[in-house]
Amino acid sequence: MPNLSVPKKILELDATALPTEVYDLARTCLLDLLGVAAAATSTPLARIALEFVSNQYPGRQPLLFAEGQASSAGAALYGGWLIDALDAHDGHVLTKGHAGVAILPALLSLPETQDLSGRRFLGELAIGYEIAIRAGISLHGSACDYHTSGAWNCLGVAAVAARVMGVTPRQLAEALGAAEFYGPRSQMMRCIDHPTMLKDGSGWGAMTGISAALLARSGFTGAPALLLEEADLWRDLGTHWHFLNTYFKRYPVCYWAQPSVEAALSLRASIPDMEQVEEIRVTSFHQAIRLHTSRPQSTEEAQYSLPWAVACALHRGTVNQQSVTNDLDHPEVLRLIGKVQLSESAEFTACFPANRYATVAIRLNDGRELVSDRFEARGTPGNPIAQSELVTKFYELAEPALGPKANCLEWAVHELSDQPVTELLAQLTQSHPHQNQQENSLNHATAT
Repeated sequence: MPNLSVPKKILELDATALPTEVYDLARTCLLDLLGVAAAATSTPLARIALEFVSNQYPGRQPLLFAEGQASSAGAALYGGWLIDALDAHDGHVLTKGHAGVAILPALLSLPETQDLSGRRFLGELAIGYEIAIRAGISLHGSACDYHTSGAWNCLGVAAVAARVMGVTPRQLAEALGAAEFYGPRSQMMRCIDHPTMLKDGSGWGAMTGISAALLARSGFTGAPALLLEEADLWRDLGTHWHFLNTYFKRYPVCYWAQPSVEAALSLRASIPDMEQVEEIRVTSFHQAIRLHTSRPQSTEEAQYSLPWAVACALHRGTVNQQSVTNDLDHPEVLRLIGKVQLSESAEFTACFPANRYATVAIRLNDGRELVSDRFEARGTPGNPIAQSELVTKFYELAEPALGPKANCLEWAVHELSDQPVTELLAQLTQSHPHQNQQENSLNHATAT
């Protein structure tokens, strides 16, 4: 008989009676994730994912920002892949990864979700984050390798899916064990060294968690989940919220690169002409220096390239979606990236993962050297991004994909606590320009 103490605690959480700040953060996470998902519909990964799940996972559940349908497992897979396709979504420093990228599409993939109130939807989203984050902390504290987020966010998916489906504590225990066992314990640093569409494993994490919950409801056994055995980590579930330490990204590149972006931007106004830049020296922690791709050939490589992020920041004064999609052959960015040199600071490495630091020094052709202060990535509770700037980020990402419908989506998220969740769901399946492009591409591929 599996230990049911943690599963019982998970099921006892009341998603309609959480602290106010938990709902507020869940609403911000929701808006941010949806902006990223909308923008990501233009990526090659999204087009491949749409074709794959439509063909291999037929069903009746709507796909996020797409007109197609799939099974719950397929819809969760597609949504996780979609959000992960543009590395601009939230994360948590102690997990060294991301929860919401899997939790949100999993919630949206369940037919039972349409019966929830908006308040409960936000509460379930937050609970899913919390379970995933605790599982991630447990995994990083016990595993000998650094695994992608899918290895642990799948447990948060299984938990919230089981809650929404109304299973028993025993069934939840079996679902959590199956999710842990089948979760993608893929090598994170391999994806850093060789960036591909594998990304952070979160599409597979979303699909695994949903599959585990559905299997457990049918009687499939999989307990125990060893990540739930660390009693101290789970004792304060429901009274302490690791979720409240969620961070947000301002730029669509790996969070490890963002301290260097901030450092470079702090020097930009002191450079009269970018033609004067002779050398750009970036000093950061070990994991950031591993983002060493010097000539990105794809969106994935650009998102995992610290030199590219710094060069784009100096060229544009920001790093945006165009920086990791359309700018890959931009001559000025290519010239600047050739000037970037990376070096590791033992001090900065010792501070990781609790803190991520970087400095940038730029030598000009007149002999001057500009040296930044030590910068930390913005977006953490201790170094926050203003709510107004996160809303700006949402529109920067969502409007090109959704047009005026972005306004309706923001309103639906803002008012969700007082509305049925169907008001939100109605905004997530309508056709938009990028979706038409995907369909045309798929039709062309079928014809040829």
